[in-house]
Amino acid sequence: MKLTVVGGGSTYTPELIDGFARLRETLPIEELVLVDPAAERLGLVGGLARRIFAKQGHTGRIVTTSDLDAGVEGADAVLLQLRIGGQAAREQDETWPLECGCVGQETTGAGGLAKALRTVPVVLDIAERVRRANPDAWIIDFTNPVGIVTRALLQAGHKAVGLCNVAIGFQRKFANLLGVTPADIHLEHVGLNHLTWETGVRLGGPEGENALPALLAEHGDAIAADLRLPRDVLDRLGVIPSYYLRYYYAHDEVVEDLRTKPSRAAEVAEMERQLLTMYGDPDLAEKPALLAKRGGAYYSEAAVDLAAGLLGAGGSPYQVVNTLNRGTLPFLPDDAVIEVQAAVGPKGPTPLPVPAVDPLYAGLTANVTAYEDLALEAALRGGRDRVFRALLAHPLVGQYAYADALTDRLIAHNREHLAWA
Repeated sequence: MKLTVVGGGSTYTPELIDGFARLRETLPIEELVLVDPAAERLGLVGGLARRIFAKQGHTGRIVTTSDLDAGVEGADAVLLQLRIGGQAAREQDETWPLECGCVGQETTGAGGLAKALRTVPVVLDIAERVRRANPDAWIIDFTNPVGIVTRALLQAGHKAVGLCNVAIGFQRKFANLLGVTPADIHLEHVGLNHLTWETGVRLGGPEGENALPALLAEHGDAIAADLRLPRDVLDRLGVIPSYYLRYYYAHDEVVEDLRTKPSRAAEVAEMERQLLTMYGDPDLAEKPALLAKRGGAYYSEAAVDLAAGLLGAGGSPYQVVNTLNRGTLPFLPDDAVIEVQAAVGPKGPTPLPVPAVDPLYAGLTANVTAYEDLALEAALRGGRDRVFRALLAHPLVGQYAYADALTDRLIAHNREHLAWA
């Protein structure tokens, strides 16, 4: 089995490598290729990756290359983890929206749109090259904004599935709170990427006992603190929203908070400098503890599970993925990309039936889906008017004066990445 990671020079990669090493019986990799144009970073990450494999007794071969076409040749699955423009572009995404009184964040709102515009054309080019080299390969997208990028891939006819670590993070957290194993937790997870709610927490499978009421009653304070939302909001909702819902439910509070502290991008850039120094230590043969603060918790477990399912190697029978709606949520178009539980196999994911969604969540989901339609159109066809329309449609913007000002800032800060600008 051959897997290729595009963006293999990311400081995230040792987390992925550690998972591949620990879970080698679930996903028996014979060759792992790390592809990245940044030769120095790739060398550091590749060296640590080989040491991790050796220390954990994994016999698979790790190859590093800057040649994308050679890297994806013969791959059974290709994982995408890209950041076009690097942390410098992320820093901009998180700051210029604040000038207009809007949330600055790398995956949602105006910053998320900027990332989509930079990313979609690059990912589609990579996917076409994967298809030419090996049309049977699965593409697993971990590149944000996952919902829009996955929709672009599927709309272009690629064998693609989107992946996010929010659900697996909740699964692990809830298992710990309830004193059970993660495998015992089946989430009723519904919505779009970075816009989801846990409407049920089943024990043992889709038909198991719903432990959500007990979770909220016994551990509501801890869960609310993690989400940075008031406990009474969770009690009134009766569900557990992802932490990204704070941008919607407490928008003005978040804006004021973001204006008073360094950006997350600045924090991550400093962590990356430290991590790359650590990766260069020839005695280091495991992922350093600092990597846990970088983000992406449980990313490796989710990636292994999904790749194993798609390649017929095993994996969990049900997994939370980003895939086509196809009637699962009747209030959305069939070609919308949703994030829900699905049965995953070699033919791809098949969403499980979802109980009727409360209008409180369905309305916001439909609104953001409409924004994603317009965002993808802007990413594919360009133009100031298309960017403006997408921003005006986004519930975190929604006013024409804001949309106008944000459009100008988005184009000014991203001109080098936008062919049409």
